[in-house]
Amino acid sequence: MFLGLSAAAQTQPPARERQERQVVLPGHASEPVPEARVAAGVATYLRFDAPIDRASVEVEGRPARFRWVEVGERLVAVEPSVDLGAEEKLVVRVRYKDGASPAVATLVLVSHPTLVDKELEVVRRPRTVEALETALAEKEAELAALRASSGPAGLVFSGRLGPDGVQARRIRNAPADARGGLDVPGGAGYRANSWALAVVRVRNLPGQKPWVPGVARLTRADGTAVKVRSVDMNKAQLAPGEEGLVTVETETPFWKAGEVFRLEVLDKSGVRPLPILEVEL
Repeated sequence: MFLGLSAAAQTQPPARERQERQVVLPGHASEPVPEARVAAGVATYLRFDAPIDRASVEVEGRPARFRWVEVGERLVAVEPSVDLGAEEKLVVRVRYKDGASPAVATLVLVSHPTLVDKELEVVRRPRTVEALETALAEKEAELAALRASSGPAGLVFSGRLGPDGVQARRIRNAPADARGGLDVPGGAGYRANSWALAVVRVRNLPGQKPWVPGVARLTRADGTAVKVRSVDMNKAQLAPGEEGLVTVETETPFWKAGEVFRLEVLDKSGVRPLPILEVEL
């Protein structure tokens, strides 16, 4: 009888040693993915060093292979309902909220014959001083390039402003009638060597629906169409009673300065055009 009990005891798997440890997320895709050792009936807590996007958490095999899975602000807790196979690996993927690199933490859950992770602290690799200095230099270069590309200096660097400068003429005799619930208080035409721009101040009258410019047509006195490069506004839309600037940029001018053009601007719905304007470019 005692021999039978002894034999039965020998068939039971040894109790796994429960550990608390730390893993570091790889900084490159070629580095191995960290492993978390789990076991049936044992809760394993994966603790992250920054807040995580709870909606982004993916646990492979959930819910079939787990008794429960719990997600917190910085925590993912899992308890398998059965032991994983010797070569089996289940992926856990979590996205951080802060957007720092790496933005996503990936781990694999595995089974170990004698060990199980009770708590696993998941941290991102600290960035070296050299890496931080390199990143700072890159950002400073990007900022310098951005500053250079904006403002008057940017116009010179890009070749869009030459020695002849810019000529400007106001739009005269803006229509007094408010077609489609739109008023045009005024505007101007600008011209340089490589570009021309019509700028129109538009007011969406109270009680009207929001207005957004769509397409523009620019024609010469003889009816020849001029290619329009872009139509923009300094606001996403004009709410009722709101005022904004609409710009219409043309191709490189091939006409003499001061020529009068017919400008038509349609809204995106196609039912509320601006009053037709005459613009000198």
